[in-house]
Amino acid sequence: MSCQLPFKVFSGELSEYLAKKICQSLDCELGNRNKIHFSDGEFAVSYEETVRGCYVYIVQSTFPNSDNLMELLLLVDAAKRASAEKIIAVIPYFGWARQDRKDKPRVSIASKLIADLLSTAGIDRLITMDLHADQIQGFFNIPVDHLYASTIFIPFIKSLNLENLVIASPDVGGSKRANSYAKHLEVPLVLCHKTREKANEISSMRIIGDVEGKNVIIVDDMADTAGTLATAANLMTDNGAASVRAIVTHPVMSGKAAENVMNSKMKELICTDTIPFDTAKCPKVRVISIADLFADTILSVYNNTSISKNYLL
Repeated sequence: MSCQLPFKVFSGELSEYLAKKICQSLDCELGNRNKIHFSDGEFAVSYEETVRGCYVYIVQSTFPNSDNLMELLLLVDAAKRASAEKIIAVIPYFGWARQDRKDKPRVSIASKLIADLLSTAGIDRLITMDLHADQIQGFFNIPVDHLYASTIFIPFIKSLNLENLVIASPDVGGSKRANSYAKHLEVPLVLCHKTREKANEISSMRIIGDVEGKNVIIVDDMADTAGTLATAANLMTDNGAASVRAIVTHPVMSGKAAENVMNSKMKELICTDTIPFDTAKCPKVRVISIADLFADTILSVYNNTSISKNYLL
């Protein structure tokens, strides 16, 4: 006799907007959980329904502030102590991923620390998207399903029907990602070389490649302050680009990001909903949902079927 264990989807407080879309795609109800706050800022979480013997999927991006990560850890621990069969962390945006190595003496490797925290808390699997550095998958000793936003961005780019299309990377570090787009679309690749004196501040930038008369799409994994994207868009326009758009997976959009985008010569910024962003703050931003992609992956993981179809690049 064989039977399938039930699966349930829960979410952290600030990722509930995405979890509801995922559940709608899965045609299931979002699980009930509770969160109470203490006056000193401490909080506690609990499941308001049984998870015993279930596959529990917890949707929570770990964008700032760090309460989101702490809430995820508490939800994982609560599921483990409530006898869940399997606990799968669904982290569309994996924070602290920029700290993936020692780039100077006496610094932490934060992304490895986060991986250790999640593993110790008790996750059995991780589903995430567009990690800042691919090698972070190796920080885990459990299966990691690393999805790519290119699965939804490539069809979108094709729908624009742009002539003289060029794909650009805003820095040398993102050249591998941009090159994958360029090869798939069979268009040229342009690189931007930038130097920084400190984080989030660009000292100089120059273009490697031809953008004159081209419709340029800059590809990156995230927009933080959007300073790099704005500088690149302005520089390319000044060098004769017909239009410049940017495609990023994670709209961190901190500080003056919205202002930087609005004041730039960028036509629009296209992103996903891995992180919540109110487009009223910046009308140039267009959001494409990744809920269906994650829902399909959740179902494939649950049914032990291949997710290769979700890897366009």
